[in-house]
Amino acid sequence: MRVALWRYLHLLVDAKPPVLEDEVGYRLAAPPEGWRDRPDMNPQWTAGYRAAIVGRARFVEDLVLERAGKGPAQYVILGAGLDSFVQRHPEMASRLKVYEIDQPGTQAWKRGRLMELGYGVPEWLKLVPVDFEKNGSWPDALKEAGFDAARPTVIASTGVSMYLTKEAVAATLRQAARLAPGSTLAMTFLLTMDLIPEAERAQHQMVYDRARQAGTPFLSFFTPQEMMDLARACGFSEARHVSRDELVRRYFAGRTDGFLPGHGEEFLVATA
Repeated sequence: MRVALWRYLHLLVDAKPPVLEDEVGYRLAAPPEGWRDRPDMNPQWTAGYRAAIVGRARFVEDLVLERAGKGPAQYVILGAGLDSFVQRHPEMASRLKVYEIDQPGTQAWKRGRLMELGYGVPEWLKLVPVDFEKNGSWPDALKEAGFDAARPTVIASTGVSMYLTKEAVAATLRQAARLAPGSTLAMTFLLTMDLIPEAERAQHQMVYDRARQAGTPFLSFFTPQEMMDLARACGFSEARHVSRDELVRRYFAGRTDGFLPGHGEEFLVATA
């Protein structure tokens, strides 16, 4: 919900042009009146996080559009939440098979909202429920949903790895590395605190403390080299690091409003 609202808040309070245009997530979330008064929607305090959210989403979607033009016809989203790629890019999505993986309750709720709003669930979109708390296997669930393991795939996992142990992150990487040759994984990860600028560390620590108090602690932190080494050890033939600074050059250069992503979350892009 928070991610969807931040993406919409970007359209309301930040200078044009937007990095990402997403009103669909807001419509799905249907927040109560006064949602902008929430502390976590404060435009100034959340600017760095909001920029990071829209920047990472734009990067993944650009990757999907680029790779789809070269052959991969399947797109898998781990922890899809209120992702709205299919609804915002219907022409491209109709040429793909999109598999959204999330908890059963989340998927059932989202399916209902898509129907209520008139988007429906087209044949090229598969909502794949996986109960991770009961050791559900997302590769098995994909297979049952009609996924073709022989076809190249783009698989995205953003804002998820920090909630997993390093062993669970490695398990996800090993599973993704078994996809067809040419498949690409884009996964975000949190940097170790020593790699975050000192001026931002106190704010990060406050966020980490709140996450722990809420019962959803951040468990895994990596250096870029550790992340790339882990991906190769888990079976990927290639692995590269996409830094926050690279995302700034791609999507935030020339902005006059000072809207920039904070430091802390970066990308692993790995090829099977």
